[in-house]
Amino acid sequence: MKMSELLQRSGVPLATVKYYLREGLLPPGESIGATRADYGEEHVRRLALIRALTEVVGLPLASVRTILGLIDEPEADTFAALGRAIAVLPPAVEADPDGDYPRARAALEEIGQLYDPGYAAVAQLEQALAAAEAAGLPMGRERLHGYARHVMAIAELDLAQLPGTETSRAVEYSVLGTALYEPILAAMRRLAHQDLASRLLGGAAGEPGL
Repeated sequence: MKMSELLQRSGVPLATVKYYLREGLLPPGESIGATRADYGEEHVRRLALIRALTEVVGLPLASVRTILGLIDEPEADTFAALGRAIAVLPPAVEADPDGDYPRARAALEEIGQLYDPGYAAVAQLEQALAAAEAAGLPMGRERLHGYARHVMAIAELDLAQLPGTETSRAVEYSVLGTALYEPILAAMRRLAHQDLASRLLGGAAGEPGL
């Protein structure tokens, strides 16, 4: 396809596409002349990916570059690649393999979950638990086990739909799944609260969805 069609299909402005090309975030098209190039579906898909990460997730281009690099040149160790990708997703926290994360450690041990202390999500969990505690809303044991049970079910569903074992596809699926589905989960949780509050308290939450 021509550049004009790529712009129409992707919805990305010409100046932005040219910037991505210059920065290597978008691979060049196939040259068909001195000033012309042909673009394919992979370019449409890459632009959609960049747009999702920058506009929906709000990642800076430096973090997007890290994720794209892991997709384009995947590491042999899928787990390590996923860890590096998750580390740049919000809330971005610098994980320390030798760090002490007492709240996260106690929570994970309480629910009997295996974990790597150097995994970025451990530091993210520590930060979140500390914030809740400081606000006077520490995570209680009952809530912890309740959340863990349902989150594990979600994780099992996610992994069951992992597209094969190819590292680049696994990284792309996992990163996008984490980045784009977590806001959906948060919104669904809030809507569930509204639904339950309406039923229990007799509020007016509107008509149930059809």
